[in-house]
Amino acid sequence: MALTREEREQFLAEPHVGALAVAAEEGRAPLSVPIWYHYEPGGELWILTGRDSRKARLIGDAGRFTMMADRVEPTIRYVCAEGPVVGVAPGTREDHLRLASRYLPAGKAEAFVDYAERELGPQVVIRMRPQHWVGSDLGRM
Repeated sequence: MALTREEREQFLAEPHVGALAVAAEEGRAPLSVPIWYHYEPGGELWILTGRDSRKARLIGDAGRFTMMADRVEPTIRYVCAEGPVVGVAPGTREDHLRLASRYLPAGKAEAFVDYAERELGPQVVIRMRPQHWVGSDLGRM
């Protein structure tokens, strides 16, 4: 059964590992990768990724991407949001901490961010404004 706008936005705001999809180079299938993301209902969705990553380059070329989040319990539910990129900025330590704190157990985010700053290279925050939505809860059928 289709989700209401409020249900879609609330579900996407939960800390699911997302599946990001973006158009790829000619002759290749779209790139689809798991990723941490942040979203608050009614706002922009944002990700943090390597400044020089293939993902960042493809998003820059396409100017838009899709984020899908799902779960299988207590019922199968999913939400996809697709839209244009509305901003790209250098990632900060605060961005890293906000995202890591959303996904990691209490007390683990600082150590992860220390590792990320040391080992992962420069990061960027890419912001997307959800424009097109698809969502369903198959347990309500």
